[in-house]
Amino acid sequence: MKTPLSTKQVMRYNRQIVLPQVDIDGQELLAASRVLLIGVGGLGNAAATSLCGSGVGKITLIDNNIVEHTNLPRQTLFDESQIGQSKVMAAKARLSQINSDCDIVGIETSLQSDNTPLTREDDFGVDSSGVDSTGLDATQTDSSGIEKAEITTHKLFSEHDIVLDCTDNTQSRDLINRLCYKHGVPLISGAAIRFEGQLFVAKPGESQCYACLRRLFSAPELSCTEAGIFSPVVNIVGTYQALLAMQVLMGVGSVPLNTLLTFDGLQHEWQQWTLPNTMQCDVCDEQNKDTDNNDG
Repeated sequence: MKTPLSTKQVMRYNRQIVLPQVDIDGQELLAASRVLLIGVGGLGNAAATSLCGSGVGKITLIDNNIVEHTNLPRQTLFDESQIGQSKVMAAKARLSQINSDCDIVGIETSLQSDNTPLTREDDFGVDSSGVDSTGLDATQTDSSGIEKAEITTHKLFSEHDIVLDCTDNTQSRDLINRLCYKHGVPLISGAAIRFEGQLFVAKPGESQCYACLRRLFSAPELSCTEAGIFSPVVNIVGTYQALLAMQVLMGVGSVPLNTLLTFDGLQHEWQQWTLPNTMQCDVCDEQNKDTDNNDG
């Protein structure tokens, strides 16, 4: 489904619309798109900035951390005045300034397990009439008058068109991958550490998943605190996640499926690693098999 653009929006996105691969149709597809972005760190900052500025209609941000002074060199949505604030609230404020047409929803939590109930405790999306415009279910009001909206992870994933995994731990990545395949939602996964970056695209019913990748490539439990991260590298990877997401949403170009993309920031080299198609996987085999049967 497409969202018609106003004359003002057509002028705003003119430099993208003149690209034949995008055109009005592609820009309208972006305007109708709903993106779930999990992790508002370096990757999430870069990806959200690009998606918002490019005209995506709705971005839902999930994170439970606060802005710290050590975040500022690479998490460019934040500034010194926002230290101590919730990352999703600080990011929402800045993104809304970048593009007021983009609906930014913030959920201050972390994904812990399958079908976790999530509570959104802020006034994001609640208009003066008390109607929750975010698509979440407003269920109660606390003593301070702040609206609370509850939603399960199943509902959250099923109501978005694509998911960007910008987290930094394997437990979250595994859970996000399972939920994407359970609900048939494409996944763009990114990672960055030191001078190195990785990207992986998974499309349920069409490709192997992140669990398949994890069986072949180890994911060391190192944090940026322990190993370090060069700011331009994480911004390159996060922006590339946004590029891949918009390609999937618009259906343009060649998206590398069943392929791990790696980036070496010191040698300025990109490499592609193809996953073998003989692997068996508990997460994606059944859905991909169902798609094959339907096609046949």
